[in-house]
Amino acid sequence: MKLKVNSTSLLEVDKIEGEAGDTVEFDSVLMLSGDDVKVGTPYVDGAKVKVTLEEQTKGKKVRIFKFKKRKNYSLRKGHRQQYTMVRVEEIIGA
Repeated sequence: MKLKVNSTSLLEVDKIEGEAGDTVEFDSVLMLSGDDVKVGTPYVDGAKVKVTLEEQTKGKKVRIFKFKKRKNYSLRKGHRQQYTMVRVEEIIGA
């Protein structure tokens, strides 16, 4: 997942295992900007983003409906994607 963040951003990302208050580090940083711009090939070496897990949530329900008239077939399903709210604490650049 590609996101543009700054310090103290609140983001909704795909579910990450853990509980509220846990700290997680992402080491797959594609680009750092500031005084000078660092672009990775594919990732920036030594760059990390420290985040704190805020809460586990679910997205809106997506309804799936299949229908075939000739075969007298219909199917209804629903799906709710699980998300984790994270707060960016620190961006560490190499």
